[in-house]
Amino acid sequence: MPYPKYSIVIPAYNEERRLPPTLEAVLVFLRDHEWDAEVIVVNDGSSDRTAQLVREFAARAPQIRLIENPGNRGKGFAVRNGMLHALGDFVMFTDADLSSPIAEAQALADAIAAGADVAIGSRWLDKSRQTLRQPLYRRFFGRCFNAVTRAVMHLPFADTQCGFKAFTREAAQTCFQLQTIEGWGFDPEILFIALKRGYKVKEIPVNWAHDERTKMSYFRDGMHMLRELAQIRWNRLSGRYRRKVEMIERES
Repeated sequence: MPYPKYSIVIPAYNEERRLPPTLEAVLVFLRDHEWDAEVIVVNDGSSDRTAQLVREFAARAPQIRLIENPGNRGKGFAVRNGMLHALGDFVMFTDADLSSPIAEAQALADAIAAGADVAIGSRWLDKSRQTLRQPLYRRFFGRCFNAVTRAVMHLPFADTQCGFKAFTREAAQTCFQLQTIEGWGFDPEILFIALKRGYKVKEIPVNWAHDERTKMSYFRDGMHMLRELAQIRWNRLSGRYRRKVEMIERES
């Protein structure tokens, strides 16, 4: 069977309010840009109507499909589940609030077409593109965590945490099969794996707007992510990221 060229993965946990306008915007983008694409919403054990809303959208838009996680496993698990089930040759994930407008996906696709294996959106390469900035305390903790991440992981990126990243199918299959972090700290692990496996990673400035309804707590989740950074270093020392992976066959 023919497979879509593009796959867009959206992790979702209790997103019945933010998801409908997001899916509408994505469908408009696909139509206007004539993308042959699938949209995968990964329901991470939501207790609201998230799953039902996705089913209602899928009934009128066959590009949309729903994947159910086995309970609430975390954003990292949800993204991995969607990326490994994606059928496209270009595979990306974006947050359910579309903090980076879906129109920015074209810039990531252009970077992949130009030879990058991984293209990551960045809020900090061009700060003028932040249309609604975070509160000062969130900016402070975010930049501190990014600085620690860059120092510990030796990652040469201005922004490791932006939830707007794209991969070739091969890079996605490799990086996400090797991923071990299931919480918020999965982004630096994925980038660390990509570099260690020799993939070309391109950082792209994107428009971005803060959403006050974000579920992340820099105090609580920041401490947890520091422990995850230590886990990533241990994984590297133990050879976890060097193991051989095989491409998962696409569903028929």
